[in-house]
Amino acid sequence: MFHLHQLTYSIPVLLLVDAAEGPMPQTRFVLQKAFSHHLKPIVVVNKIDKPEARPQEVVNEVFDLFIDLDADEAALEFPVFYGSGRQGWMTSDLEAAKKGGEGKNLHSLFDAILSYIPAPKDDPEQPLQFRVTSLDWSDYVGRIAIGRVHRGRVRSNDRVVHLSRTGAQREVNLRGLYRFVGLSREETKLIEAGDLCGIYGVENIEIGDTLAAIDRPEAMPIIAIDEPTMTIVMRVNDSPFAGKDGGKFLTSRHLRDRLDKELRVNVALRVDPGDGADSFKLSGRGVMHLGFLLETMRREGFEFAVQKPQVLFKSIDGERQEPIEYLTVDAPADAVGKVIEILGTRKAELLKMDRKGTFTRLEFTVPARGLIGVRSRLLNATAGQATMHHVFHGYGPFRGSIEERINGVLVSMAQGQTTFYAMDGLRDRGTFFVAEGAEIYEGMLVGEHCKDNDLVVNGVREKKATNVRSSTKETFVKLPPPRSFGVEDALEYVGEDELVEVTATSVRLRKLFLKETDRKRNDRRAEADA
Repeated sequence: MFHLHQLTYSIPVLLLVDAAEGPMPQTRFVLQKAFSHHLKPIVVVNKIDKPEARPQEVVNEVFDLFIDLDADEAALEFPVFYGSGRQGWMTSDLEAAKKGGEGKNLHSLFDAILSYIPAPKDDPEQPLQFRVTSLDWSDYVGRIAIGRVHRGRVRSNDRVVHLSRTGAQREVNLRGLYRFVGLSREETKLIEAGDLCGIYGVENIEIGDTLAAIDRPEAMPIIAIDEPTMTIVMRVNDSPFAGKDGGKFLTSRHLRDRLDKELRVNVALRVDPGDGADSFKLSGRGVMHLGFLLETMRREGFEFAVQKPQVLFKSIDGERQEPIEYLTVDAPADAVGKVIEILGTRKAELLKMDRKGTFTRLEFTVPARGLIGVRSRLLNATAGQATMHHVFHGYGPFRGSIEERINGVLVSMAQGQTTFYAMDGLRDRGTFFVAEGAEIYEGMLVGEHCKDNDLVVNGVREKKATNVRSSTKETFVKLPPPRSFGVEDALEYVGEDELVEVTATSVRLRKLFLKETDRKRNDRRAEADA
């Protein structure tokens, strides 16, 4: 396990690495950002007291990672410390660390930070210069700009110049300041150069904007904000079960107000009007980013439906390019071939393969669209043992078409409660998404078909009364457990003509057109247009 702390823009990165596990996949993205700002790393190899610790190999892995990320010469000359955070000691001597931490403390690490970090260059006597690096919102004071005072001093009720990232300038009054105390913040009257603070009272301020003194309005370099790579369509939930699962916010007005609130602090999110009055087009940094927002809204009591995610392509120098993700998969050694085969069909390119005990770590570059729906296939192929992590790698040439979901789905033809009799008769047709006794409706997906076509089924059919009784069959015959979906899993699974219905208590899959006649009519219209 590791934690990456970028304390401020002027000091090094402290990289905490597990002595047994080594650098984890998540470290690539943040380290890449740190090296782009020419920050210097300090590597701390933690949990040196573990029996399976391999500190020297871990340091070599960290060095190789820095090389892969094009770290400069200064970053490659990083100091290394070994120790145990739980026991409260660190040392730069590996041999001494192997003998234990008796009589040791954290002084050597703190001394190294003081000697390795350059002295602050912030001058409180110069005119004010403050850059926004994060945003927050309060229902009482509005938008809060969080950042660091790079020079000068800022006082509550000061009049300053707001320099936006677009180049516009305007004079504004600051209504108040927050200073950070531990994990909380409190109001203050004065913040000096070198300190982090929150400023409120400036409307329409964005990340990368500068607040400067009126007599010397100099803008700081603009912070680049990563562009969205994926988009989904959110719409009002119009299923027969709308409003029956405890949802409190159902209308397009509720959704619009919530999305407007999210835009105040979520700088990577884009919201545009959809094709209809009850739909919205959301763009973000991948399925995980969008899925987190949808899950948060679900827990807040919102109900909605979303379509299959679509990637955003770009035309660079006349060439069609698509977002590429850096994917890391940890899989059992005997399942490596299956993992490579599955990702190969998704146009992934294998970059690296290392043995990690009984597991093998595989590193790929893969199109973002190739990751949609791949998680469930990897888990099935590795008996649930695989773990995967991916981060945005950049845009690259279009890698060609990728096969869609192989299997069709079982679509309900009626509304009601599922019965054992009906589901027992369908068990050979595929796997179920719903349990016995669950409420379903027409057009809802109740399972995955074992073949590549969709199959309309009756899951609420009851057994007719006859003179022949079999009272014990339902007692001894058990149905296989249904497959459950989270929001992100459902987004990865659905097809082009399907929706994910998200409510306060349930995540359901359904067809875009609930009635079979409407689906057939739409298919004929699509064929005619083609």
